[in-house]
Amino acid sequence: MRPPFVLWFVAIVTLLALLVNLPLSVGLQFPLKLGLDLQGGTQLTLLTQMDKIDPAQREAALESAKEIIERRVNLYGVSEALVQTSRLGEQRRIIVELPGLKDASAAANLVGKTAQLDFRQEPATPSADISEAIPTGLTGADLKKAQVTFGGSGKQAGPQVSIEFNEAGAQKFAEITRANVGKPLAIFLDDLPISAPVVQQEIIGGNAVITGQFSTEEAKNLAIQLNAGALPVSINILEERHIGPTLGQESVNKSLIAGVIGLAVVMIYMVLYYGFLGAVADAALIIYTILVLAIFRTGLFLIPPVTLTLAGVAGFILSVGMAVDANILIFERMKEEIRWGKGKALAMELGFKRAWTSIWASNVSSLMTAAILYGMGIPVVRGFAITLAIGVLVSMFTAVVVTRTFLKLLIK
Repeated sequence: MRPPFVLWFVAIVTLLALLVNLPLSVGLQFPLKLGLDLQGGTQLTLLTQMDKIDPAQREAALESAKEIIERRVNLYGVSEALVQTSRLGEQRRIIVELPGLKDASAAANLVGKTAQLDFRQEPATPSADISEAIPTGLTGADLKKAQVTFGGSGKQAGPQVSIEFNEAGAQKFAEITRANVGKPLAIFLDDLPISAPVVQQEIIGGNAVITGQFSTEEAKNLAIQLNAGALPVSINILEERHIGPTLGQESVNKSLIAGVIGLAVVMIYMVLYYGFLGAVADAALIIYTILVLAIFRTGLFLIPPVTLTLAGVAGFILSVGMAVDANILIFERMKEEIRWGKGKALAMELGFKRAWTSIWASNVSSLMTAAILYGMGIPVVRGFAITLAIGVLVSMFTAVVVTRTFLKLLIK
């Protein structure tokens, strides 16, 4: 591509990135997504009870419980939640981080309940005590889906939970309702009766409604728990911790100060050491910063936006220093070519050409390291790896395209 066209391309991309970072209209908002350590929220430490689990199955049970809790949190709508496992001696724990969620008790109820649903029929000799109801074998494992609905009037008014059974469950439900016409069929949740509707007729199709004195929030949470499934192990809440927004804001402020200082030091150094070439590199560095922040906010609309944690901010600040690494390699090769008698235009072309191998090898090794950190690291390390990888990729673009275009136009 010819320099003027590349310059226009760089200008348009930079302008779009500026609009993302500094929105000029109400309808164009791309806020940075902050992790728990930056925006505050709730952290739960859950202790799993493995006494009744076969030792060979404990790791599988732990992972299964983690996946179920993740589904519950996602269904609840907490964005950028983090669920991870940890081991301390023989203890197996699940750590749940819920950014922005201030109600720790609501979070504990959501992730910690077992939600064991089952249907029970009255014994052969009817009793007033509903706790003597006999299990029918129809449980939450036979569910296909559950959702919140609203009744019409009377006792059926208000929030309800509509459930649909899978094929096997629908067949069981039809047989149970056929055998219990005119009798109550009790619905138990975690061994507590929540409803005991009287069966009017055989129900074919596998659909039912759980009624009770539910609030809308209670009905929503019940549907979430039923959809996500029952936990394979019992869980005790070891710790509930609320991280206030003040601590998060303080961390953000310190990170911003560190970032500004780092950027300023690098820019001043480049100008002092390389003079005019350093100023060109600084212009490319400013564009680099704008582009990286825009990618953090939007994910280029192809991947989810980056969730910034303190470790992620550290990765970004580190990448600022690395962003000028390619420029330094290019400038040093240019200086060598000029010392050997080459003209400035030819020295620039040769400098870029001969520095490219080193730039490519350096950045590929950094990307490989970031990939290893992301694949094998804990979530905090993954945040560092993502921001570092984005910084490396954008720095290659700004060094090879932006800096080169500026120099071509200025030398011409």
